[in-house]
Amino acid sequence: MKKLYSALMTAFNDDGSINEAGTREMIRYNIDVNKVDGLYVGGSTGENFNMSHEQKEQVFKIAIDEAKNDVDLIAQVGSLDLNESKYLAKFVTDLGYPHISAVTPFYYNYTFEQIKDYYNEIVKDVDNELIIYSIPVLTGVSLSLDQFAELFENPKIIGIKYTNADFFLLERVRNRFPDKLILSGFDEMLLPALALGVDGAIGSTYNLNAKRAKAEMNAFDAGDIDKARQLQKDSNDLISALIANDIYPSLKLVFKELGVNAGVTKKPMAQPTSEMIAGAKKIYNDYLKED
Repeated sequence: MKKLYSALMTAFNDDGSINEAGTREMIRYNIDVNKVDGLYVGGSTGENFNMSHEQKEQVFKIAIDEAKNDVDLIAQVGSLDLNESKYLAKFVTDLGYPHISAVTPFYYNYTFEQIKDYYNEIVKDVDNELIIYSIPVLTGVSLSLDQFAELFENPKIIGIKYTNADFFLLERVRNRFPDKLILSGFDEMLLPALALGVDGAIGSTYNLNAKRAKAEMNAFDAGDIDKARQLQKDSNDLISALIANDIYPSLKLVFKELGVNAGVTKKPMAQPTSEMIAGAKKIYNDYLKED
């Protein structure tokens, strides 16, 4: 059965410290209301790359303490500091996370051999399984079919969080590696990803839109493609509105309309403005408010 994961957000206070109570509220909403199958902790949506090392540890602790064994958990431990990645891989494994993930190293135009070494080093000393986080639009790193094959030679590397608009490559990867886990990372392209045989999806908008996304997955599995297309269209209307209103702070502002204390984004990300708040209220009323 295909699984749906929310990319967990982190609630911050105005001073950039972590709002633990708000982060816990978002975890509970995802589990109790959204009924997601899992949480992807420490990813882009969680503002991981704006955090200090100590804040990353704090979020990993909060998430597993609050979620316990209610849902699957994946901890994103990737960092430009390989020693930090290795440390966090052991840290979350010791906490009890069943899976780890790591973004491809970015900024310095690393060679593939360096990227391969990075992944092998992360998993070398931990008893855990790793999911490659491939997101070329943010990292500038596009892995080829043969490069994925080389990475999969390590038995601890079990799959991909595939946040890539190259669906020709996705089809090739799925066909060549039928036993590897592939989780779609672009919420707006869930339906074509399902058609290409992904095992599930991880996304930021599922924090708000999980029910619709799960209904789309169920419709696809039942062969009701017209219904699945309509649900994807409805989701994409919501996604377009969130992007136009600045997606990361808007996700948190809409959460507040749902009664969840999601805090604010951490600077230098945008802080709420009166226009943004009004936009979030409209998004809630237009796309999420239940009669």
